[in-house]
Amino acid sequence: MQIWMVAMLAVSAVLILRDMAKLVFTGRKKGRPVYDVYPQKEKIDRYARSLQKLAHTFYEMPGRQEQLSQAEVQDMFVQVQQRVCVECNRQEKCWSDLDPRTSQQVFEMLQIIEEGNPDRFLRAQSEWLGQCPQAFRFTEELQRIFFETREELLYRNRLIENRIAVAEQLQEVARTIQKISSDVSAVCTLPDEEEERIRKYMQKQKILVKQIWFLDRPDEKQRISLTMRTRGGQCLTMKEVAKHLSHICNCRMIPSRDSKAVLNSEWRTVLFCEDVNYKVLYGVARVTKERETISGDNYACAATDEQFTMCLSDGMGSGMEASKESETVVELLEQFVTSGFSRETAVRMVNSALILQRKGGMFSSLDVCSLDLYTGVCEFLKAGAATTFIRRGNWVEAITSTSMAAGLMQKLEFEKTTKKLYDGDYLVMVTDGVLDAFGDEPGEEILKEMILQAQEQMPKELGRHLLEKTLQYADYRAKDDMTVLVAGIWRK
Repeated sequence: MQIWMVAMLAVSAVLILRDMAKLVFTGRKKGRPVYDVYPQKEKIDRYARSLQKLAHTFYEMPGRQEQLSQAEVQDMFVQVQQRVCVECNRQEKCWSDLDPRTSQQVFEMLQIIEEGNPDRFLRAQSEWLGQCPQAFRFTEELQRIFFETREELLYRNRLIENRIAVAEQLQEVARTIQKISSDVSAVCTLPDEEEERIRKYMQKQKILVKQIWFLDRPDEKQRISLTMRTRGGQCLTMKEVAKHLSHICNCRMIPSRDSKAVLNSEWRTVLFCEDVNYKVLYGVARVTKERETISGDNYACAATDEQFTMCLSDGMGSGMEASKESETVVELLEQFVTSGFSRETAVRMVNSALILQRKGGMFSSLDVCSLDLYTGVCEFLKAGAATTFIRRGNWVEAITSTSMAAGLMQKLEFEKTTKKLYDGDYLVMVTDGVLDAFGDEPGEEILKEMILQAQEQMPKELGRHLLEKTLQYADYRAKDDMTVLVAGIWRK
């Protein structure tokens, strides 16, 4: 059921994006200016509004039912009466006009059944023997009907959870489509004289340019897309092409990460972006819980043209099951982020995916750090995650969280913090196994002092040093999986 819904949503999103591409590029094939996309933009926006309306419809449907209704309890009374009491000669006396004493006794028995205490249930059965000749049969039947009814309630609630999770996914897809719509309207052409200048310069470098697009965004960073090929059967690396473009644009340009490495005689469209101001190196140190062979912690680092994102997840428990849970979290998040989803959208999509997959309580902590490589601004998103540390010179700051883990609640209330990072800063992310290793001592303060005193410069070596020091406190016994993920930020 869950897989079918996810597949349906994925196919719908693909079809919508396909139609959006047709809308935009059909206009271009007909020779319309690139900036003349507002009719198409309006149609794309209608797609988004339709998905939002569908999601809103799902939200307005009846919500979770926490306990059996009065009508369901009454129906249980009737079922037991029809199955057990119908052949009893005392039926009229017990159930005439639904004798309030009988109803009260049955209701009290239901409460005992719900508590799940077998000893109390047996005592209650024995007490009924003096009043009802069918006491054992009656209570056994009541117990069976109660479990059936409760199972139906749990199943209905599960369907409601799935429906709300799908609504969350629809809403996030709608937001993404709206963002794409904004990007479409931001595509424009350069002035004719500017285009001609680029074409002539590139032609001198034996590069033929067919089409030039300019992406105008609020951050004022230059993004230029060229449809081009070499002439004379030559081959050039995209880095060489970027150097030529940098000369024209008066700023350092680099090819997009997903572009081809080489330009040859075939026409190719390549996006070039203004180079970022910061670079990141990262390293990880890990140890598995004693007597376990697989760590329940997982991490991922993903880079786009503008962002560097680190994700650390601690699965529930330890071993293979915990590893699968946390691996699902980091893989989904990495896929969403590298596909262009915002961090908040990616986290919500991961949470709803966990809700859909949940079997017996699948949840994991989620710790995300996303650095803007242009500005150095870092965004922290935490859901049930341990403390993250920032080291700057002779000072260490802790970023804490008290939110719930992903996969536990339909509406994930993650905590979001934003910090400006500078040249030479370090980010230190840990799982709770590291902080718990200090026992009753103040783990955060001890770890802050360790980070401050460490002399290691490379992130990997710093991570190993911190993990080694932590293990010393725990007499080299890992009572839980322990992971230290470190990133260093330097200005280019």
